[in-house]
Amino acid sequence: MEYVYAAMMLHAAEKDINDDAVTAVLAAAGVDVDAARVKALVASLGGIDIAEAMTQAVAAPAAAAPAAAASGASDAAPAEEAAEEEEEDGGFEGLGSLFG
Repeated sequence: MEYVYAAMMLHAAEKDINDDAVTAVLAAAGVDVDAARVKALVASLGGIDIAEAMTQAVAAPAAAAPAAAASGASDAAPAEEAAEEEEEDGGFEGLGSLFG
């Protein structure tokens, strides 16, 4: 996960996300850097709009809430179970799959 955080930090700082930059951020944080993982991350981010991906990942759990509330009281138990599963997963599984 720290590899994804490094890429997000570089994105927030409006820096290029490349092998050297990700490696530098990770090394500065005291992480033992795996060059293969860095290369895989950078390759997987090529052509992805990170800002859009982050917006969609944050909006997805919020969009599910009104649908669950509108389904009625008889469906409350399945909706609660789904919400609990989302909380356990952190609700960012879509974003995690984008960043490897």
